[in-house]
Amino acid sequence: WGGALSALVGVGVFLSRRAGVAMDRIVVVLGFIMIAMTAYVTFVSRPPLGLALKNAVLPDQVDFLAITTLVGGTVGGYITYAGAHRLLDAGVHGRANVAQISRASVIGVLVTGLMRVLLFLAVLGVVATGVKLDPANPAASAFAAAAGDFGLRVFGLILWAAAITSVIGASYTSVSFMAGQGAHLDMRRNLLVVAFIASSMVAFLVAGTAPVPLLIFAGAFNGIILPIGVAALLWVALRRSDLMGGYAYPRGLALLGLLAWFVTVYLGWVSLGRLAPLLD
Repeated sequence: WGGALSALVGVGVFLSRRAGVAMDRIVVVLGFIMIAMTAYVTFVSRPPLGLALKNAVLPDQVDFLAITTLVGGTVGGYITYAGAHRLLDAGVHGRANVAQISRASVIGVLVTGLMRVLLFLAVLGVVATGVKLDPANPAASAFAAAAGDFGLRVFGLILWAAAITSVIGASYTSVSFMAGQGAHLDMRRNLLVVAFIASSMVAFLVAGTAPVPLLIFAGAFNGIILPIGVAALLWVALRRSDLMGGYAYPRGLALLGLLAWFVTVYLGWVSLGRLAPLLD
């Protein structure tokens, strides 16, 4: 019921006359709520910051699937393109706007990174006290252990906010790929988004799989296909300056991007064997 009602909320956003403005405002407000609520639970759980900092540099154990899932959930799949498509629709493109585009991308990565660090610390503060998490819903049980019934409700709000913003952003991005192929599709973009959300809702209801394995699977799968998207971007940046209006991409950043690409390929390969059993 929660998934179906949330999908209807997403449909309502794109049926409004000012869908673009509504989408932007909803994402910003819900993003602020997620960060604020997670920060509160992090403060309440009192995580061992020293231990967290030590293991961030010298971890006792390295789990490649966990890393792939986190990276894929942050910048994998077509999440990478969502902000870019929105900037294009808003008229922010071209060499004159490189500084604004770069600033927007950096802020986006920092905000998503902050959210994941806060969430990790909130759960770490709970498990460090010896609390055993519920395998069926580990994050919810961590929030409940940290702040009681209120913490459980806070987790529900955070997870729903993350879900509905993903529904809005991912659906918009999926359709914008098609809408970009012909101006005649732009007029029907919102209806296409509505159809995409509705079909995804039906697929979710038919699958009948618990949300936790679906979330892990989606993050891990995004992490595996991430090298494909990064490779395409690097190829355009290094070999096809004609597609960038003659803009020469900084070689230093291109080298960093190439190194990051090798890392994503390695992570995806190592995690590939553990991906299939996630939905069993």
